[in-house]
Parts: sequence; structure tokens; C-alpha cells
Amino acid sequence: MSQYVSRLGSSRVAPRLRFPAAFPGGHRKPRRIAMLSVHTSPLHQPGTGDAGGMNVYIVELAKRLAAINIEVEIFTRSTTGALPPRVELAPGVMVRHVDAGPYEGLAKEELPAQLCAFTHGVMQAWAGQRPGYYDLVHSHYWLSGHVGWLAAQRWGVPLVHAMHTMAKVKNAALAEGDTPEPAARVIGETQIVSAADRLIANTAEEAAELVRFYEADPGSVAVVHPGVNLDRFCPADGRAAARARLGLPKDALIPLFAGRIQPLKAPDVLLRAVAVLLDRDPSLRCRMVVPVVGGPSGSGLAKPEGLQKLAARLGITDVVRFHPPVGQDQLADWFRAASVLVMPSYSESFGLVAIEAQAAGTPVVAAAVGGLPVAVRDGASGFLIPGHDPQAYAQALGRFADAPELVARMGAAAAAHAQGFGWDTAASATADVYTAAMHEHRRRVRSNHG
Repeated sequence: MSQYVSRLGSSRVAPRLRFPAAFPGGHRKPRRIAMLSVHTSPLHQPGTGDAGGMNVYIVELAKRLAAINIEVEIFTRSTTGALPPRVELAPGVMVRHVDAGPYEGLAKEELPAQLCAFTHGVMQAWAGQRPGYYDLVHSHYWLSGHVGWLAAQRWGVPLVHAMHTMAKVKNAALAEGDTPEPAARVIGETQIVSAADRLIANTAEEAAELVRFYEADPGSVAVVHPGVNLDRFCPADGRAAARARLGLPKDALIPLFAGRIQPLKAPDVLLRAVAVLLDRDPSLRCRMVVPVVGGPSGSGLAKPEGLQKLAARLGITDVVRFHPPVGQDQLADWFRAASVLVMPSYSESFGLVAIEAQAAGTPVVAAAVGGLPVAVRDGASGFLIPGHDPQAYAQALGRFADAPELVARMGAAAAAHAQGFGWDTAASATADVYTAAMHEHRRRVRSNHG
């Protein structure tokens, strides 16, 4: 499991790098960790604002860590004055709200100016505890990494960091009309990579990108695949029942987009592909529904109606249905109801939505970027498309239109593939990373004082 070879870029093969899937245990695991998520709360609904796969990741990982007796306290920024300082998310998982800047109207790009205030709030919470209260800091995304860096140094504990996305990787594959990540973020990420005791990457590809773009020490990078809630995302009572609940036609071809509406996620590619498909076969118009489930986010906020206007220009408003973000249980029903999930993203560190859809028994058509080649078994649980040409996506969708039995066959393979991505496995591997980081940190402290 620890031998990975990654292809970085379209024309260059990376050198062979070995990244452990986790680090061996054998030492004391942490009793309590401080988890940091500055810019998005685990209590926010995915698909709204900046909430997405990272929110799901933090919630599910924290719950599973608590289940193996590692208490988790998650620090996040208060976005309304009505929030209590502490909220129990689950037994053993506490969310702490930190006042840092105005509650509302603060864009993610403005948050670096609030990191001092956020760090102060974290330190205040720690000051009220006994020495050694936290065994480790686990930060998510670069904004949290800077707070984690200071907290870990102050508390004398190791820092484990998960990037989730990287500025240099995003800037290397920008969607048309998208805004490049600023130099301040690139500098910040470089500092965190250097400061962290351990870096957790979702895939070997991401691990290799940390080494290639940020000169990370391969020995400090662990590959831990995210998981999926297999109890929630499962085939359940089947596609027909889910369609009935959602008011969708029983026999329609339903290619689904689910996620934040922004250029990075490329929902426009799906709409353009649908237009190509309808041009080729106008008879599909009466038996196709294209749900777009999600809300504007990031640079997509500049043109919140942009996708609706594109649908009108393409002449496909009669088949496209826009729906606001939904909770996880209803999202599972959308996945079950769909013929295929379409993910034409320009960059994905893993693509959690792809695993969730497959777990629900739905095949995936996705861009062959980032972690999606790990999440999707090309030709078995779905199709991977090189690039973002709508013609190529139309061709893939046409295969499901021409052979409806492909939905059931690939859907069964997708559900079987997703079984290998349970959160219990991810939590156990993450705990091994924590244990190794603590052991090495203690050894380093002893040698420095010896």
C-alpha cells in the first residue's frame, strides 16, 4: 500500500517516491487533540458558501476519532453572535467558536487579517486548561495551518496539517474566468509545509505535489484516503424509489452535478455537454433531466446567475433544474436517483462527492485530475475524461443514453468500489500518523535537551 508512482502534469512522470499510507504505531496515541478549521465551520451545510468536502471530512473524521477514544475539540470562527461558545457535535467531539472579525460579510480572502485574533481566542481557551491538555494540533487548510503552527509551538506539541487544496496546484490548472490564488497564500503554505511535523495527503498524487511544488520532506508526508459514511451513502431502496421521493421521472437519463457552483468545479462543462448531446439526438430532450444541486461559492459569487444564463444561451433550460444545497441525507437520495454523477473539476484533492455517489450505487463521469483517478475506477465504476472538452463528456453521457443497462452495471461496481473507503479505516490511519508525530516530537525534544 505504500508504493505509489504519481504522474504530475500531463507530459511529465514524477520520480518514484514512496509515501507511507500511515505511520506505524507501537507508541501512545493522543488522548485529546485540537483541530483547527478557521474559515469554515463543521456545523455549516456542505454546498453553501465555502462549505464543502472539507466540512464533511472534519465532521466524519472527528466522530470516528472519538469512537477510538481520541477526544477532538474543533476551533472555528464565529459567523453569528447567536452561537454558543461551545457546541457538542457528538460524544467526544466539541466545537469551539472563536470571535475573530465581524460575524458576517467577511470573505475568505479577508481572513488572513483575522488570524491574530483567532490565535488569541485559541490561546485563551487553552489557558483555562491544565498543562498538557492537548497532545497534538491538527490543522485543516492553510489559514488554520498558521494558527496551528503558533499553537503547537506554544503548547510544545506536534503539528499535523492537511492542505485539502494547494495554491500552486490550483494556479497550474485554472478554469477560464477563475481568479488565481494570491502570492500570500503560496508563501503561507510554504511556511506551513516547513513547520509541520506531519502532512496528511489524500492521495499519492497530492503527496507528490507537496514534494514537487513545496519541497516537502517525503518522510513527513502520509497518504490517508478520506472515507465515506457508508451507512448514509448506500443504495438503500434503489433508484426508482429515490426518484419518486424527489419527483423525478422514472425512466429519464439524469446526469447530476452536486457541489459548489464556481469555475473550479466546472458545472458549465456539464451544461455544454448536455447541449452537444441534445444536438446529436434531439429525442433525448423528452427523457432527460439535469439537476444542478448546490450554491454559488468562491469566484462563482461574482456571477451567481451565470449558470442559469448559460443554460438559457444553450437552449436547455427545459431540461436543467437548479436546486439549492441540501443536507447529507437528501444528498444521498439525489445520488441514488441520478443515472450518473458528473464532476468536470479543474482541481480536486480527492473528490469526496465522487465516492459518496458511488457508495449510493451511482457511476461517475469525472475529470482525470487530482485524486479523482483514485476515487473512480475508470471503465468499471465510471469514466475518467482527460481535459474539459464538452464533446468528450457528451460522448461519455451518450454511452449511458444508448445503453441504459450500463447505469445498473456500473452502479453495482461503483458501490462495491466505495466499500474500500470507510471512515473507520481513515480514522485509524490518521491516529497512526498522530502517534508517530508524537513519538518523534518527544524524541526530538529529548535529544535537544540531552
